[in-house]
Amino acid sequence: MICVFNCLCFSSEVLEAIENVIQGVVQSLAQKKAPVLTLANRTDWRNIEFKDSVGLQMIPRSTIKQIRSDCPQSAKRFALVLKILSMIYKMVQSNTYATKRDIYYSDTLLFGSQSIVDQIINDISCMLKIPRRSLHILSTTKGFVAGNLSYTEEDGTKQSLASVQDILDLNSHAKFMLIVEKDATFQRLLDDDFFSKVSPCIMITGRGIPDLNTRLLVRKLWDSFQIPIFTLMDADPHGVEIMCVYKYGSVSMSFEAHHLTVPSIKWLGLLPSDLKRLNICKDALIPFTKQDENKLASIQKRPYIACQPLWKKELEILAATKLKAEIQVLTSLSSDYLSRVYLPNKLQFGGWL
Repeated sequence: MICVFNCLCFSSEVLEAIENVIQGVVQSLAQKKAPVLTLANRTDWRNIEFKDSVGLQMIPRSTIKQIRSDCPQSAKRFALVLKILSMIYKMVQSNTYATKRDIYYSDTLLFGSQSIVDQIINDISCMLKIPRRSLHILSTTKGFVAGNLSYTEEDGTKQSLASVQDILDLNSHAKFMLIVEKDATFQRLLDDDFFSKVSPCIMITGRGIPDLNTRLLVRKLWDSFQIPIFTLMDADPHGVEIMCVYKYGSVSMSFEAHHLTVPSIKWLGLLPSDLKRLNICKDALIPFTKQDENKLASIQKRPYIACQPLWKKELEILAATKLKAEIQVLTSLSSDYLSRVYLPNKLQFGGWL
């Protein structure tokens, strides 16, 4: 499992930033004004710009949104932001940590849902301009990593990597990294002894949409080793979306793009064009849903697609056929086709975009 602890701000900076917010609230009350919290509107595409070297990042002068204490629609959210700010302040002071789920379960009736807590934590990170991991809030571990990778702990003990925590040094002889969309595919490659069929490598899965820790680890490995990174996703809009999150980032976390994105990532498979090339039977393909059509149309409009003409062609194949395929479709050719033929050939002959 992946668990990355990497505080980028000193505790004093975090405490000072929170104190400044509270001071603003107190000053408003002293002036008999309704307190207002102001932050960049991090989910608005108008606040996002695309750069090849970074991905999606928030523009310096972005539009803002206000969380007002005197508005019925936002008063509760205002209170919840202050509640979580107070919890963060105590954790930073005492050098303790909590997961997002810990925070939600500390008062489920007050918060209402986990998604509300998640949104507020990201809002706070954006408002304070402090990375979420510096707020002493962690995500429940989700991703997995395997392969030619070890690290050194604080006491100097060298460990092979089962989890990443308090890393001092990363060591690897890997020639490339492979990001796998699904846990089932990740486990199948392990069962097929994929590592014995190719050069030394590191394999990572975020088990679907990657959490912050998985994205941080991918970026950390890229910064450390500067080796090629390939993605293995389903040939569908959802798989493309996940790949884009690793490569270019997401709108909601664009304010942290410099720490999370790896624009050099390559699309190894499963390419929509592979389905015809490999003569995959149409009966093995899955018709698009309306949600798939909407997702694909949204991706095709994004600024980074204009810079990827070969990606654009693959998306056009999906749009024209309105058929998608999971990686498991390759088992229709043979049970171990993915690890024995597909991936080794792609890696040897350069079948990536």
